[in-house]
Amino acid sequence: QLQLVESGGGLVQPGGSLRLSCAASGFTLDKYSIGWFRQAPGKEREGVSCRNSSDGSAGYADSVKGRFTLSRDNAKNTVSLQMNSLKPEAPAVSYCAVTNGLSSCSTFVISEYDYWGQGTPVTVSS
Repeated sequence: QLQLVESGGGLVQPGGSLRLSCAASGFTLDKYSIGWFRQAPGKEREGVSCRNSSDGSAGYADSVKGRFTLSRDNAKNTVSLQMNSLKPEAPAVSYCAVTNGLSSCSTFVISEYDYWGQGTPVTVSS
């Protein structure tokens, strides 16, 4: 079975930091391209960060550039999203997803991703 499990979500104050992790099982994560997405109630799921396995390049949504960093740990078969300088927002769920055929990293086309985790909630509030 191919599984992705997110962790690290929670409540953080504006300006704070949070580190999300995505652990893969049943497959080797470094062979796949990776995307991080978020979805708030009543809003569409939107891309946050990604990594293209073909060239190792990373991409970020304009709204998070300079504040978020995607990284991977091949030994642990995990990927992480370090989120700094967090801004106030409605509670949202963050998801990791993978695909073996990503053409454009920062396009964030949801239909391109084959496997999704169940998400971890993130709330930035004072």
